[in-house]
Amino acid sequence: MEDQRICIEFCVKSGFKGAEIFWMLQTAYGDAVMSRRRVFDWYKRFKEGREETADNERSGRRPHQPRLKKWTSSKFFLRRSGIVLELVREDRRITVREVAEEAGISFGSTQLIMKDISGVRRLNAVLVPKNLTFDQKNARKETASLNIEATTDDPELLKRVITGDETCIYGFDSETTQQASEWRFKNEPRPKKARKAPSKVKVTLTVFFDYQGIVHHEYQQQGSTITADSYLGVLRRLREAIRQKRPDLWRSKSWILHHDNAPAHTALKISKFLQDHSTSVFPQPPYSPYPPATSSFLESSKKLKGRKF
Repeated sequence: MEDQRICIEFCVKSGFKGAEIFWMLQTAYGDAVMSRRRVFDWYKRFKEGREETADNERSGRRPHQPRLKKWTSSKFFLRRSGIVLELVREDRRITVREVAEEAGISFGSTQLIMKDISGVRRLNAVLVPKNLTFDQKNARKETASLNIEATTDDPELLKRVITGDETCIYGFDSETTQQASEWRFKNEPRPKKARKAPSKVKVTLTVFFDYQGIVHHEYQQQGSTITADSYLGVLRRLREAIRQKRPDLWRSKSWILHHDNAPAHTALKISKFLQDHSTSVFPQPPYSPYPPATSSFLESSKKLKGRKF
């Protein structure tokens, strides 16, 4: 350690800052570098005029021995560390105290083995919409690859796609914190906004649009749900809207429907209806976290926040 202190003293006299000195020591000594706290402690001492690099002699105390070096050189440590790691591999949710009891060692020694030496960390689980199997992931990849190939071969393909989805519209939904932001001068407090839940009054909105804009929209009756029968009626009204608003696509029968894989959208009667009317469907990757109209609905819902209907 004294050689590192000599380096610190030289860098202090050369005008380097503490953070720069610690970075250079890390580069030179790697894992054997002094801790950041000790580097800054010696940096302060040399800054205040200290000349000696050796430790001050203290009566009644043995020279400092690094704990890790003592442990790693013992047969007891090597034997117990293998047991600890095996217990962790068998049960990833086991606690440090349970490991200590199973291995027959102290709580502190178990922490030393797991964290400081083996590098084992306890991490919180990440919430995901769905845990997909290998076949589901592969099917999602294949569908996405086919869509990319189709749009590459025909650059005008997306102009013929009419996509649709459902969303809930509330009678009142409070503004976001970003929408409620205000300009404030220095020393002025931040604006406060009371937390409010969305109103119980809500209605389901179904929207279909293409690159030119909205083609068809309608509201579902309150208290009703989207079923195959109700969605069949929506598709019939959508066809009439396409005939009136997109006559070129209607005459050429070249428009392509795009919706998600909800049960009401993939029911047998829906598939038969689309097949009978020669309607092509742009495939949606299964279990995709991004519904067809997510981005448009998010932008629209932001503009509706803070308004009462």
